[in-house]
Amino acid sequence: MEFAALTAWVLAATVGGYLLVVWMANGGRSTKVTRFPILVLVGHPTVALAGLAVWIAYLFTGAAWCAWSAFAALLVVAFQGFMLFTRWLVGRGGRHARGAEQAFPAAAVAAHGAVAAVTVVLVFLTVIVHAR
Repeated sequence: MEFAALTAWVLAATVGGYLLVVWMANGGRSTKVTRFPILVLVGHPTVALAGLAVWIAYLFTGAAWCAWSAFAALLVVAFQGFMLFTRWLVGRGGRHARGAEQAFPAAAVAAHGAVAAVTVVLVFLTVIVHAR
């Protein structure tokens, strides 16, 4: 289960990286209006990658504190991701739709969210079963 969580986490990061590239290719923060706060834009991938690094450390060491720390980071990332998703969803296609985030393919957003949700579940199950 630990490696299934790792696979899901890497897949979510890959799709998230794709969304970041799409956002930057369409102007990113240089657009006049964006619904995405800069701290969340920077924090979401930064905390996700830090959590992934701690999860990999858990896989190598088996240290329970690494697993719990990775899960805590994942909860922060999920909250930030939900914030980004709701802001994207509200502006999508409406008369107030502006910003580079409107270029996101809906399928990529859905895939990123779905794989991220699977990652949270797998990490949580691993933590409660193996990292006591």
